[in-house]
Amino acid sequence: MSAQSDTLITIRVNKNLKESADSLFDRLALNMSIALDMFLRKAVSEDAIPFPVNVKNIGFGHGLTADDVTCAFNDAVSNDITANQQKGLPIAGYDPGKKQAYLEYVDGVREYVNG
Repeated sequence: MSAQSDTLITIRVNKNLKESADSLFDRLALNMSIALDMFLRKAVSEDAIPFPVNVKNIGFGHGLTADDVTCAFNDAVSNDITANQQKGLPIAGYDPGKKQAYLEYVDGVREYVNG
């Protein structure tokens, strides 16, 4: 893969999980980027998650209705937006009228994404 076709992905994971994964990948002479690339390639080649996924191991959402999960998701997004606004960070949004994504700054100014 050439550097021109690479894209940056940012993910949020538990700190302890990341440290444990870094340690494992170090022992395997890999890094996080290579390990995630391997996972994605395997998933795409199998057209599936490359390991068993079942309800008993899911954790969050087990026993919740779709409405409960939607509510929890909306609450999490709302809390994240509030936290970012308090830090003075812009909030991403979508203008259906203009059919464009934008960043809205604390002062209300919107910067539309060209695309």
